[in-house]
Amino acid sequence: MAKKRRKSKPTSSKKRFSLRLSKQNKVILGSLLIVLSIALFFSFISFYFTWQEDQSALSQFADRNAEAKNLLKKFGASVSHFFMYKGFGLAAFMFPVLLAITGLYLFLGLQGKRLISKWIWGLLSVIWVSTALGFFAIELPLLGGLVGFEMNDFLQDYIGRIGIFLLLLFILVVIMVRLFNFSPEDIGNYFREKRTLFKKESTPRAETVLASDGENSIELTMPEKEVEQKIDTYTHKKDIPPLNQEAGLDVNLPQEEEVDIDLDVQKVTIEKEESDIKAEKLVKDFGEFDPKLELGNYKFPPLDLLDDHGGSGGITINQEELEENKNRIVGTLKNYKIGIAQIKATIGPTVTLYEIVPEAGVRISRIKNLEDDIALSLAALGIRIIAPIPGKGTIGIEVPNKKATIVSMRSVIASKKFQNAEMQLPIAFGKTISNETFVVDLVKMPHLLMAGATGQGKSVGLNAVITSLLYKKHPAEVKFVLVDPKKVELTLYNKIERHFLAKLPDSEEAIITDNTKVINTLNSLCIEMDNRYELLKLAMVRNIKEYNVKFKSRKLNPNDGHKFLPYIVLIIDEFADLIMTAGKEVETPIARLAQLARATGIHLIIATQRPSVNVITGIIKANFPARIAFRVTSKIDSRTILDSHGADQLIGRGDMLFTQGNDVTRLQCAFVDTPEVAKITEYIGSQRAYPDAHLLPEYMGEDSGTGIDYDIADRDSMFREAAEVIVTAQQGSASLIQRKLKLGYNRAGRIIDQLEAAGIVGPFEGSKARQVLVPDIHSLDQLLQNETK
Repeated sequence: MAKKRRKSKPTSSKKRFSLRLSKQNKVILGSLLIVLSIALFFSFISFYFTWQEDQSALSQFADRNAEAKNLLKKFGASVSHFFMYKGFGLAAFMFPVLLAITGLYLFLGLQGKRLISKWIWGLLSVIWVSTALGFFAIELPLLGGLVGFEMNDFLQDYIGRIGIFLLLLFILVVIMVRLFNFSPEDIGNYFREKRTLFKKESTPRAETVLASDGENSIELTMPEKEVEQKIDTYTHKKDIPPLNQEAGLDVNLPQEEEVDIDLDVQKVTIEKEESDIKAEKLVKDFGEFDPKLELGNYKFPPLDLLDDHGGSGGITINQEELEENKNRIVGTLKNYKIGIAQIKATIGPTVTLYEIVPEAGVRISRIKNLEDDIALSLAALGIRIIAPIPGKGTIGIEVPNKKATIVSMRSVIASKKFQNAEMQLPIAFGKTISNETFVVDLVKMPHLLMAGATGQGKSVGLNAVITSLLYKKHPAEVKFVLVDPKKVELTLYNKIERHFLAKLPDSEEAIITDNTKVINTLNSLCIEMDNRYELLKLAMVRNIKEYNVKFKSRKLNPNDGHKFLPYIVLIIDEFADLIMTAGKEVETPIARLAQLARATGIHLIIATQRPSVNVITGIIKANFPARIAFRVTSKIDSRTILDSHGADQLIGRGDMLFTQGNDVTRLQCAFVDTPEVAKITEYIGSQRAYPDAHLLPEYMGEDSGTGIDYDIADRDSMFREAAEVIVTAQQGSASLIQRKLKLGYNRAGRIIDQLEAAGIVGPFEGSKARQVLVPDIHSLDQLLQNETK
């Protein structure tokens, strides 16, 4: 129970004090301020009528027999005396207004960013009005209050009355410009409009209707200046009549006849398709389709299953270490006659970033070439120089901390950035140098390549990816295909086989460790991808997100083969071993999936400890824009994975670089230990699950189907119908039979083998459709009749 109540402490280096009010408290406080503003308003009004009678009551505030004439009695007399007489006079009426506005902001739950501005300008206006009233109404001190009187008395000693007048005028201009967007053009436009109006009213004009060629025209006789003015008031160039200066100033304007015609407006109604009408009725009667309904009582794993690892207390700042590193960096650069104009430090969990601004005239390349010299002076494991930092005019020097802070998976999962992430497949990798949680969407990557030497954090990184998705997604929404050639890294996830894993129909275990099964699984995923593309085409959508939205809205008929499609995430722990043993048989389907599978919701995460060019080929790299590099042993390996150096300068233990095709970001990977993964899988595995793991399409090897001879008596009852479908469509695929005859994929696969044995379709050709050997239905009838003879 104690663990449940434990809350993660803020991880920022400085503790910030913040006063946060609940919604109920905001309503209460807002109501109080509104009531107080109304009370002050009536007290101030009453003050100017009763202040003389209330003077005696002010000195006898504690005496209950003393009576005040103010509308709010002694309270009103005291408060108004303080604000009006001893304060700002008439300007004090601004305080009830400001209090009322503040109360409304709190009562209605509005954002208070503009409220501070209102108070600043309100207080400035109070002081200006009080001072102005004290300046112009010297004989009426109640109008400006004691503040206005004293301000004028004080300022007269230094700048005199003329100076006070100029100062008040300047402040008035500032208020008008900033608050009311006042500009000199407004005054000019105002007087120009008044002048134009005056001229129109004062100048006589003669209008005579002439008959000319059956058309009506108006002859305008007016002075030359008025003609010019009249032309200025037209809004369209085509309305300006041509002027004949030699013939005088008579202008004829054609008068258009008004035609009274009723306009009949008819509302255009869009006729809905019958399927959409049925879908709307189903949604109205039963609601949208919910894929989570089968496991409606599924509970997401709680945060208590994850450990703090001592990383919940935030980063400890070692001021002595910071100062020492700063002096050594500046000293080393000074030895090479490189001056520093500015330096600042950003402290991360593992690395501190020192941003330096060199003096004018210093070449960046000179600092870059001193990487080893700076590392020697700092006695650091390995530093990394970023020259310049993208988006900033500074040069970055990343220096490892002497005492690194562990970034726990718990602190990352519990962060608001992850909890509130509106992403399809959110992954929380860890924290940046500025100690911010780093969350990305796997759907937008869309595939991830991960590399690093042995023991540098690849397996922990894969566990962080899987843990992020387990904490965020329901079993109906995502499925994992796990490939583990080492046979020990991903075995813990066997417990959630019937919840989150996908496998081939004939596989006993969902986690794949045999290389032969890897090849079959990859080709099966290619078939799944093709099937999904066929469903997307029939649904007339572009990607899986649009397809699932349409399916949930009941606009797709399950009888036509449509179904809810979960995301499929393929994770391969050691890719180099597969390339060594299988080569092209693995590379080809991987490249095909990487190129095409994004829209169908199939995403790849590949990890390898040897990022050489024969493992990570050009085809694979081109389709994996998102890459993670843990510490590698050479600059060549760093360039292979990232296309830039830097991974060889990392310090290990989860220190990594992430790129998605643009900038390179340094992160500290979140640490999730094996016992934590075991607790999470145990918690999920103990809940009600699906009858079996998610089954991928059945895949036979290239030699499957050839040489198989089916007895006519053993043929499927739907053999004839399937043959007619294949011959009519001239497309030999199991998915076509599955959709047209509403069969399962396994049965459709067996019928395809029987059609091959009967000579109706050709042999298997990978992921391509089989060739149809019978041209038409008549030839099919002859073929089947000859078999029975």
